[in-house]
Amino acid sequence: MDLNADVGQSFGSWTAGGDPAMFQLATSANVACGLHAGDPVTMLDSCRAAYELDVTVGAHLGYRDLAGYGRRRLGMSFDELFGDVLYQLGALDGVAHAVGASVDFVKPHGALYETVIDDADQASAVVAAVNAYDPGLPILGFPGSELLKQAKEAGHPVFTEAFADRAYRADGSLVPLSDEGAVLHDTDAVVERAVRMATQGDVVAVDGTVVSVRPDSLRLLSGTPAAVELAARVRAGLEAAGVQLEPFA
Repeated sequence: MDLNADVGQSFGSWTAGGDPAMFQLATSANVACGLHAGDPVTMLDSCRAAYELDVTVGAHLGYRDLAGYGRRRLGMSFDELFGDVLYQLGALDGVAHAVGASVDFVKPHGALYETVIDDADQASAVVAAVNAYDPGLPILGFPGSELLKQAKEAGHPVFTEAFADRAYRADGSLVPLSDEGAVLHDTDAVVERAVRMATQGDVVAVDGTVVSVRPDSLRLLSGTPAAVELAARVRAGLEAAGVQLEPFA
């Protein structure tokens, strides 16, 4: 099982997250590429740390929205989104190569992640850009999404992720963050769900339905000291259950 975490989100004098600790816990790092978060120095530091700790680097692709941290959906044309994805891939890949690393997968961030679950037009722009840059680059996303459907059709290796700290609906979708109970705060419950996802491939939805997830990767919440502590507990729980942790890419 892979553990992925969002890193490289600092910008200028603004510091975000507990990256040093997260690099010790994750097997794959979603590195911000400068449009929704991050900057060249932060990208360089992130890629260097990933290389030194043998953590796989992924391009965390977001909308051009630093002020909103990429959490606001933008009505972009195909060419606009195509260009922004290429820009982010090229920037991170160049920085990664400078320190001996490489970009080995891509994953959308925030509002873009949510949009390409069911928006075929924006998903096609993302897939087309990734395909133009590297036809064999793996893509990580939400199971059943337009993004992964189109990526698979284009010949990309596709991988799915699950969220141990998020509530699920019976149809396999996540409970919206605007709804009460969307995020689980009980550490023991989150660890138990992570182990179940990794060993049984399912999760109990809010209505009691057992939903199949069978993830290739579990997302570790990141960005706060509490998140680092939770990630450490999740990793320890998985290891105690005999789950082998390794990058999917």
